[in-house]
Amino acid sequence: MSKAGKVIKNISKKVEKVVHGNKIKTFIQAGLAAAGPPLGPILGQHGLNIATFCKDFNERTKDIKEGVPLPTRIYINPDRSYHMVIHKPPTTFLLKQAAGIQRAAMEPGREVCGKITLKHLYEIAKIKSEDPPMECLSLEEICKKFIGIAHSCGIEVVHSLDPAEYQKFLEERKDITAQQKKELQEKREAKMLRTT
Repeated sequence: MSKAGKVIKNISKKVEKVVHGNKIKTFIQAGLAAAGPPLGPILGQHGLNIATFCKDFNERTKDIKEGVPLPTRIYINPDRSYHMVIHKPPTTFLLKQAAGIQRAAMEPGREVCGKITLKHLYEIAKIKSEDPPMECLSLEEICKKFIGIAHSCGIEVVHSLDPAEYQKFLEERKDITAQQKKELQEKREAKMLRTT
């Protein structure tokens, strides 16, 4: 064997296998990870022990209100062990909670479905600033970004809110939301009749 052949052979022994890693992005409700669909099949495809993962996730989220959706990133190692990163709840979830609404506007930009104060926005930005994607941004940049997200949901950001007036606004919105749901249901039924 030539000298070059020996060098290549020695180099190939030292080269370690590059692991690009499997990454799963999913939303799991706090304290409610279960082996059933949709989580179980996703984890099963990657050969993870589903029961162990669910127990681990539920233990790590026990201090969070049950049912809160949490963006979760699962990094799977070749030996089937994993590393889990749990982010704070999605921005839209926190904005809707602060505004006291269940769903965003059907026509954002044309209708206002809820209102929050700048203080609410700042508090949400402080919570979300702990997430890895937001670590490089200042609180001011995060607030500006969240104003845009609030606008896209139909949530108006105001300087101050009168609780009595806002309660009246929410009561009026219930009627509008009920009407919108009814119209959506009628459209779905009409579409189903056309397709059958």
